[in-house]
Amino acid sequence: MRKLTATLCLTLAVLLGSVGMSESADFQKGLTAAQSGDFATALREWTPLAEQGASDAQYNLGIMYNTGRGVLQDHKTAIKWFRLSAEQGSANAQYNLGVMYDNGRGDIQDYIYAHMWANISASSGNKNAVKVRDIIVTEMTPTDISTAQKLARECVEKKYKGC
Repeated sequence: MRKLTATLCLTLAVLLGSVGMSESADFQKGLTAAQSGDFATALREWTPLAEQGASDAQYNLGIMYNTGRGVLQDHKTAIKWFRLSAEQGSANAQYNLGVMYDNGRGDIQDYIYAHMWANISASSGNKNAVKVRDIIVTEMTPTDISTAQKLARECVEKKYKGC
């Protein structure tokens, strides 16, 4: 009985360990494909990972939809993927959301949300977000800036969910 339990535990550990390896290999396969310009393969590899919640895959799909590489350019879909990645703490996805709200791509132009996302990304160390945030401020009233800062604090407290 002990041997059977040990065998089952070992088998389960190997299977669970291989799940992460498979995900990592699929992500890398997609990355290699994208770097060589094979966006169809990248899309095929990253989509299931993104749907399962892999932040890097979500971010990269956001880039593909934002730029129209391998897919029809679709800013609304880009925002969807960036938001999912941003909710997991991706400073790059947060930065891209700030830029998209600043430019009115995929959603209405909204300096408050642009500032909020840029501010969150900047606080995570994204230096480009600092520059974007400082540019966005020039389009905002003091009240708008205060509102954006309050929203950013609330968003961080909620661990980026529902922002």
